[in-house]
Amino acid sequence: MKGTPVIGLTTYREQARWGVWDTTADLLPAAYARAVEAVGGVPVLLPASATPEASAAAVLSGVDGLVVTGGADVEPARYGAEPHEHTARWRADRDAWELALLGAAEAAGLPVLGVCRGMQVMAVRAGGRLDQHTPDLVGHERHSPGGDAFGEIEVEVDPGSRMADLVGERLSVHCHHHQSVRDHPGYVAVARAQDGVLEAMELPGERFCVAVQWHPEMVHDAGLFRALVLAAAS
Repeated sequence: MKGTPVIGLTTYREQARWGVWDTTADLLPAAYARAVEAVGGVPVLLPASATPEASAAAVLSGVDGLVVTGGADVEPARYGAEPHEHTARWRADRDAWELALLGAAEAAGLPVLGVCRGMQVMAVRAGGRLDQHTPDLVGHERHSPGGDAFGEIEVEVDPGSRMADLVGERLSVHCHHHQSVRDHPGYVAVARAQDGVLEAMELPGERFCVAVQWHPEMVHDAGLFRALVLAAAS
């Protein structure tokens, strides 16, 4: 076993204000770091690099696990699509950085947890595509009610999956996504909302590589973060 696992968390790069400052900042909601700390890990923020392909492996050499966090839409061109009218404000630098990190994590055999946007990035890297506006498919906006409000939905998890072992076969989750994964080569779909929207996927095999559309950090879902930290410790 290793010492205390260090968990890398990807970040936003946004205009932000605090104190006397109003400037571009690399930031992340503190709920992610608190969720990692709550289960015995040490969180480290991984801001986007200007040289993603050259830097990703070096950065991940200092961590034991990776969380690809929530955030803006993935650029549609990454999966060969034109932008939907509701798709906006993608971050090309963050897309490139997280895709490079996922490649380096795979090469190093690191455990990975994708959260919301993180799940979408993982699917796109695998050659999958996204549905750019989920309300077009399901006829409602309960997955993302608007503003900073989280939707609360019921999710059913496939029995026998790794995800079911971690969170059970049925749970209520907090979500905030207007996009969703359409297809996900190499991954197994393991959880769906009652309206059919894919809410979790996992990579077959021994390596811990799972992703969810919901936000487990908001409800201290220790099952997912604890599993990541345990995988990172071994």
